[in-house]
Amino acid sequence: MEDPEKMTEVVLLACGSFNPITNMHLRLFELAKDYFHETGKYKVIKGIISPVGDGYKKKGLISATHRVTMAKLATKTSDWVEVDDWESSQSEWLETLKVLRYHHQKLSSPDPTNSLQNAIPLTKPGRKRKQEPNRHDPVKKKNQSPDIKSVPQVKLLCGSDMLESFGIPNLWKLEDITEIVKNHGLVCISRAGNSVQKFIYESDILWRHKNNIHLVEEWITNDISSTKIRRALRRGQSIRYLVPDVVQAYIEKNNLYSPESEDRNAGVVLAPLQKHASNSKN
Repeated sequence: MEDPEKMTEVVLLACGSFNPITNMHLRLFELAKDYFHETGKYKVIKGIISPVGDGYKKKGLISATHRVTMAKLATKTSDWVEVDDWESSQSEWLETLKVLRYHHQKLSSPDPTNSLQNAIPLTKPGRKRKQEPNRHDPVKKKNQSPDIKSVPQVKLLCGSDMLESFGIPNLWKLEDITEIVKNHGLVCISRAGNSVQKFIYESDILWRHKNNIHLVEEWITNDISSTKIRRALRRGQSIRYLVPDVVQAYIEKNNLYSPESEDRNAGVVLAPLQKHASNSKN
């Protein structure tokens, strides 16, 4: 068995609408954690759910306030998965890369401030301590106290649909995809027999950094999706056992999903498509 002290610490970050959060979203974290621990090389220390902000302009996207609240209710019983509302509280839509940078910076700094200025490209992990005069770095590192460790790796946790969305024109910037897979890494949960490996093979960027893309096969099929949950709610059908009970109770109490809510942002171009298409013309 690997020495726990030598294991690479990992933080799993899931970005998305969570509209609403489902049991499948929560299962992604458990599947990824099992995968990493079975390698004997990694130790997952935290999972982070980061709901997208209202500025994303996705059709049927209800208020971030409700989506964050439901996610917090869903993770209340988890001892390692938490919800972060920094992304959702921004007035404008943020690229996923900036969210990854933010959480890396937050882990790197003992006193991070919540600003986009901290969402900078990755630098060498670790933090410096005050040195005594004429004290050399190698000596300091050797004798540093055990609580000072290298910064955990923040890896983007996603399903196969998100990975394959890299191929949609103007949805992602190529330089963002490169930095995500090169500097952070992806953990993609896919169903057995899925074509994700073929998609990676056909992408030069993903193929170049394929060793930093962890494919986790989901053998216990789970086809729950937020879209199907909303459809069932509009039709007055039960969603019990598809979402946590506390989430179902919150949805019913606030009457969140209806034909009217599904029409929200109808006809509005998705924020990344707006931004990247306009940038490509300049």
